[in-house]
Amino acid sequence: MSRLNFDQLLDAGVHFGHLRRKWNPAMAPYIFMERNGIHIIDLHKTVVKIDEAASAMKNIAKSGRKILFVATKKQAKDIVAEEVSKVNMPYVTERWPGGMLTNFPTIRKAVKKMTTIDRMQADGTMATMSKRERLQITRQRANLEKNLGSIADLSRLPAALFVVDVMKEKIAVREALRLGIPVFAMVDTNSDPKPIDYVIPANDDASKSIQIIVGTMCQAIKEGLAERSAEKDEIASTKKANVENKEDAPKTVKRTRARKTPIKANKEQGESEAQTKE
Repeated sequence: MSRLNFDQLLDAGVHFGHLRRKWNPAMAPYIFMERNGIHIIDLHKTVVKIDEAASAMKNIAKSGRKILFVATKKQAKDIVAEEVSKVNMPYVTERWPGGMLTNFPTIRKAVKKMTTIDRMQADGTMATMSKRERLQITRQRANLEKNLGSIADLSRLPAALFVVDVMKEKIAVREALRLGIPVFAMVDTNSDPKPIDYVIPANDDASKSIQIIVGTMCQAIKEGLAERSAEKDEIASTKKANVENKEDAPKTVKRTRARKTPIKANKEQGESEAQTKE
């Protein structure tokens, strides 16, 4: 069963592409027609691609891995931050820090720096510093929080990347491709879909279009996490039942026939021989 139908996508304006003069010929298979100089996206294909992407995201979430959402364009920032935070996934809505994936250890050091500053504030270390030093550290902490706060819990490379605009986030896409990380993306008629693993042909400029697709992806992630939790509970209950059954089972003692030790056997044999001689 489809997660979104044709009418829902139509109402959200997902079908509106870019001007014909801005189109990328590689998007031809996903274009239905041209109207008033604007390309119209084939929503029947969009529905199929949304289902494929949602199913793949659900499986990734079910396996316990992370999906990094990237959307730095103005109309997508708040939507992505709100929807993605509900499923506890990392996201980047400010400037993409170059090398975030290809130079991930350095990014982790910056996140640890943020944690160190928090510890200094908690244990009173900052209170012993001069006013100027405190101000510098506070500003540094605010800057780190703005750029890296949403990925503070990302302890290893993400299993996949979701991008709202592949042209706007081309550096992020390039880094993911270099590391072999699958890329999910909303791809408009002015973009190249060939490098993208899971193409969702859609209007990546309208807020309603972004809202409906990002919301659907997050719902798929939520389902995957719920199934993972249910499986864990089932395994735990099975183990508990096995332990209880083992404890309640009657203990049987296996009786074994006593064997004579070599010394005892030799002694009895000697006594028998002595009696025979007598």
